[in-house]
Amino acid sequence: MPSTAAPHSADLIVFGGTGDLSMRKLLPALYHADRDGRLAPETRVIALSRGGLTDADFRGKVDAEVRGAGTVPAGDPEGWRRFLLRLHHVSLDVTGGDGPEAAGWSAVRELLAGQEERDRIFYLASPPMTFGPFCRQAHRAGLVTPRSRVVLEKPLGRDLASAQGINDEVGEIFEESQIFRIDHYLGKETVQNLLVLRFANAFLEPIWNSLWIDHVQITAAETVGTPGRRGYYDHAGALRDMVQNHLLQLLCLVAMEPPSRNDRESIRDEKVKVLQSLRPITGSEVDRFTVRGQYSAAPGMPGYLDEPASTPPTELSHRVETFAAIRAEVKNWRWAGVPFYLRTGKRLPSRRSEIVVQFKDVPHSIFAGGTPNRLVLRLQPSEGIHLHIMAKEPGAGEVALRPVPLSLSFAQTFASRVPDAYERLLMDVMAGNPTLFMRRDEVEAAWQWIDPILSTWESYGTPPEPYPAGSYGPPSAHELLARSGRAWHEEELA
Repeated sequence: MPSTAAPHSADLIVFGGTGDLSMRKLLPALYHADRDGRLAPETRVIALSRGGLTDADFRGKVDAEVRGAGTVPAGDPEGWRRFLLRLHHVSLDVTGGDGPEAAGWSAVRELLAGQEERDRIFYLASPPMTFGPFCRQAHRAGLVTPRSRVVLEKPLGRDLASAQGINDEVGEIFEESQIFRIDHYLGKETVQNLLVLRFANAFLEPIWNSLWIDHVQITAAETVGTPGRRGYYDHAGALRDMVQNHLLQLLCLVAMEPPSRNDRESIRDEKVKVLQSLRPITGSEVDRFTVRGQYSAAPGMPGYLDEPASTPPTELSHRVETFAAIRAEVKNWRWAGVPFYLRTGKRLPSRRSEIVVQFKDVPHSIFAGGTPNRLVLRLQPSEGIHLHIMAKEPGAGEVALRPVPLSLSFAQTFASRVPDAYERLLMDVMAGNPTLFMRRDEVEAAWQWIDPILSTWESYGTPPEPYPAGSYGPPSAHELLARSGRAWHEEELA
């Protein structure tokens, strides 16, 4: 991955700047970047929302919500004061009209007047249906300059057609090189270390193929449910919310060929090739190779339909999946015959995101009781890399084998603070480095593979398979692997 250059002075304009994403992720990430000296002194953060706040009101809200959440170290009052002075707020309603003077655009233009030579970054922390209207109105208001960039949050559409529509709308205003489609999983240290592990070390590449690897598991498990979010989740579901973006991105990084160069497009070129090599899952194969579930009530935990929400459950609520598992295949020479198992779900027993590369057994073992090696890359929590090898149990007598991990814990190995994923990605946007962001053809290739699964699921008249909250998902998810003599990796790592 190319190194991130020092950013220029910039105006970062956050649409949805008072929302949950801004308060929990974007503003804390920018504060830490400022504290580490990675924001130019003149850089400003301009929040756009319908809140009717003054600059002072917004700074007070950020002080209460962000500092109150423990993001700000107690020993840095001066740094926090300096960061707050970077913050501004403008009231803006994209639904209020299309004219350049409508709904607060004149106030935004006034604040940005005379700064056309600065980098101008529009971060759309808002629903995808607002992306096109916002870009059109910003253009009509004269705010889009040659030094502008736009960041699009996921999910980018609900299917291939809607994703293409959003890309077309945004593409009318911004060049592809100016569009940064963000997936925060790609900013995680372990994800970036996967590329370094593969392409900066000689020992793995000779065995990184179907001759030596039995299968790959990619898991994103959450212990939380959807309290207060059922209105959103009814229309998203686990497949759209997690698989189409996060899990497929991780699959691409595991399966991609070595890029010819460490530049801005070579890595993204190879990821697109993986998505285009995925074997389609259609028709009756959807039943065979996919599982969908919805968590039900368990002692002390409500079911999905029982979660607190502003509206009662609808017919859609009964059909949406909170758990998804898929057996995928990459049809090329390197990976032919190696299944990739993808799994995500809410209300599971532990919160963790990880990649497990399960190697085949040794061709001929002279010892009894051995198990195949595996490589575990833990993305969260406790980021690290663990290579499980066979070792001899200490003691006299017969040789007894035990699997033990050779572990790299980032927290223990590196003394420096590990940046949050959004912090890394925001700095890349400000430096104009698109390597860890999704290109248009990449997003659309992912939807093209997901769409047949979605349409088949949505045509079912039966609800998703129930699983008790706090369990590892529905029985069919375990059967998905058991049919070929495999099992999900459930071991907890310290």
